[in-house]
Amino acid sequence: QVQLVESGGDLVQPGGSLRLSCAATGFTLDDYAIGWFRQAPGKEREGVSCISGSTGSAYYADSVKGRFTISRDNAKNTVYLQSNSLKPEDTAVYYCAARLLICNWRDYEYDYWGQGTQVTVSS
Repeated sequence: QVQLVESGGDLVQPGGSLRLSCAATGFTLDDYAIGWFRQAPGKEREGVSCISGSTGSAYYADSVKGRFTISRDNAKNTVYLQSNSLKPEDTAVYYCAARLLICNWRDYEYDYWGQGTQVTVSS
């Protein structure tokens, strides 16, 4: 059974950092691309970052480039999103999602989704 479970969301002050985790079961990360998406209240869901299967190539939205880093630990079958220099506009529910091999910014291209984790950036 394929399952994705996010964790690590929290309330943090502007300029702070968080590490989000996406633990995968039922498949191996080498076969799937894992994308991180976020959705703020009243806004559409947007792609934040993605790491591809096999090559592990990383991709970032312009809004987070240089501040967020995606990585994976194949032994733990977990993908991480290290989020630094957080801003109030980063406030959202963050989701991880999986699709075969290749990253894609379109959320409807993903087959499996986690339940989400809340990130709130506020003083």
